[in-house]
Amino acid sequence: MDNNAIIEKLREDEHYYGDFGKQFLSNSDIKSLMENPLNFKKPSPPNPAFVVGSYFHTCILEPDKLEQFKIVKSSTRNTKVYKEIAGEDICLLQHEVDQIELMREKVLEVDLFKDLILNGAVEYEKPGLVELEGMQWKGKADILNHSNNLIIDLKTTSNINGFANSAHKFNYDSQAYIYSKMFNMDLIFIVVDKKTHQLGLFDCSDKFLQSGQNKVALAVQAYNDFFVTGDGDFSQFYISKTL
Repeated sequence: MDNNAIIEKLREDEHYYGDFGKQFLSNSDIKSLMENPLNFKKPSPPNPAFVVGSYFHTCILEPDKLEQFKIVKSSTRNTKVYKEIAGEDICLLQHEVDQIELMREKVLEVDLFKDLILNGAVEYEKPGLVELEGMQWKGKADILNHSNNLIIDLKTTSNINGFANSAHKFNYDSQAYIYSKMFNMDLIFIVVDKKTHQLGLFDCSDKFLQSGQNKVALAVQAYNDFFVTGDGDFSQFYISKTL
């Protein structure tokens, strides 16, 4: 299967996140490979933050798909009403939906943001592949704006004034490096504070991208050590550091 066929298949979430997509590394693998290879490719249990983030992206990029989300008119996820409706699923609370829709309005009120997100030659949820450090990496860009030659990534944060620190903590630097190589465009982050609704636009310095490149190299080294040249005996894995 050639790259174009692979990329087309990765458009579907069931393939991107399923067994087919697991043959490629992704930015979400950076954390486990660098911090605890024992967790590499282990599925993360669904959590409310993931569902809220997914709704935020869908609300802006693919509003026609919002009907796939289940919404419960409950103040918390501990009420009888919520548990009866949700069952084993994680549903959105109505107040979360109201907040997300307000954040969407705030983002699109800014003329520059609205133009970058909605106007010109834009593609949403665009998958891609790139070879880095001898390994194939997959990614899915929120927005490719071909008119401005930009990758646009939407983020929410609990403290926009601390976003620079969060960007390193949550490996947005490696994401920016991978995606910039994958799509041959610069990446910018459009960020909204979940509490204050303050907005920010963050571009990526050479230092930030270099930090991301270093993480990719370390992740590939860990992958090779454990899954290529190593014997796979995880019972012998331990952390060794000088304090």
